[in-house]
Amino acid sequence: MRLDKFLKVSRIIKRRTVAKEIADKGRITVNGRVAKSSTDVMPEDELVIKFGNKTLTVQVMQLLDTTKKQDADNMYKIVSEEYEKDFRE
Repeated sequence: MRLDKFLKVSRIIKRRTVAKEIADKGRITVNGRVAKSSTDVMPEDELVIKFGNKTLTVQVMQLLDTTKKQDADNMYKIVSEEYEKDFRE
């Protein structure tokens, strides 16, 4: 499955066009390599996604073409969630 489609279906990123834009800017790595939006993802792959201040690391658990909102969480497991600066102080 394409990276941008996985991010949309899993609801990590709400819109596929946004997922494509982030990937094509080099802000997503798959297994340590910079990924484009067309990169294929497989179960057990590790994705590192940089959203401005936040870096999210997830592991792909399963691939589904479509999913309901409550089933989307089963597609991935959050490995870590880090913030460069904590604004809650």
